[in-house]
Amino acid sequence: FQGIFVLGLPYALLHSGYSGLFLIILAAALCCYTGKILIACLYEENEDGQLIRVRDTYEDIANACCKKQSSKLGGIVVNVTQVMELIMTCILYLVVSGNLLSHSFPYVPMTEKTWSVMAFVTLLPCVFIKTLKIVSKLSQLCSLVHFIIILVVMTYCLTQIHQWSWAKFRLSIEFEDFLVSVGVIIFSYTSQIFLPKLEGNMKNPGEFRCMLNWTHFFACVLKTTFALTAFLTWGEETKEVITDNLPSFLQTLVNLCLLTKALLSYPLPFFAATEIVYACISRGNHSNYRSPLFALGVRGSFLLLTLLMAMFIPHFALLMGLTGSVTGAAMTFLLPSLFHLKLKWKKLSFLEKCADMSVFILGFLCSLAGILCSIKGLLEVFG
Repeated sequence: FQGIFVLGLPYALLHSGYSGLFLIILAAALCCYTGKILIACLYEENEDGQLIRVRDTYEDIANACCKKQSSKLGGIVVNVTQVMELIMTCILYLVVSGNLLSHSFPYVPMTEKTWSVMAFVTLLPCVFIKTLKIVSKLSQLCSLVHFIIILVVMTYCLTQIHQWSWAKFRLSIEFEDFLVSVGVIIFSYTSQIFLPKLEGNMKNPGEFRCMLNWTHFFACVLKTTFALTAFLTWGEETKEVITDNLPSFLQTLVNLCLLTKALLSYPLPFFAATEIVYACISRGNHSNYRSPLFALGVRGSFLLLTLLMAMFIPHFALLMGLTGSVTGAAMTFLLPSLFHLKLKWKKLSFLEKCADMSVFILGFLCSLAGILCSIKGLLEVFG
């Protein structure tokens, strides 16, 4: 919840004004709700009325919903969406790495794209990661670095409290800019693809709903506080990556910390995406698809793909908004509500059905509008 993409929230407030604060809170509530109904789809009642976990993954839920059409159609849709989101996350890490390096060393005559290539070179060992054990250790370091970054930014903002003014908030907003902000905010909360495995590995799964409530509550408080204090400090001058606003003596230090965090964060989505693809390809009995060399080729291809995409779309906020509107909205709002209605229709109350339908319609409209506006923004950037 508190990943590197939190740094785009002040920029989202710049384009959404007061409504952005409301959106951060609303997104937390909706994401918490869809997380609960997604996990509910893993369970069915037995003859004694007890809930039994009969499914293990998001893919299993999708296949159960689409079994009349095709036994594997739903799983394919979910896997494609998951891979898109994970690979887009990897691309964002490369884009932001190039941005951070160029701002940290402005006196070096290199473009952001060139710096992204430099960052890419340090990530080449990712093709040799075979287990989550290494990834988990890297993630622990990410948490420590992230805490340092947020602490530094927040401390500086508090030293500028005498300059704060609520007049910096917009009362009127541009509709297209607002919709891009919606995508950014949604993307900062996406976690549904990890929830089935997380719940299945909990010592006491019965505490899952309580855990979800508290984590979303604290995430909402932290995001709102960070976005608000940063925006009140810089106002209209707020940049896509908020650390670019820091004074030079802090910017280099924080940017290098962010670069470290981005590079350490890359292996997790990269590993998850390549594992999904490799598992889908190697399900057959063909021995060539199960060789270590083939797995290395899959990981190498995906690594190169993320670099090429980062070269073509080097715009952090627009790319983040597009990703949130496409895959984030689908995995967070559309599919959980649709699956819940499909699997639990006979047991849902009228209000529960209305809630699921409302989430689906809202997610669809936000996704469609966000996609159109993000694409238009990218086209304008490319002239």
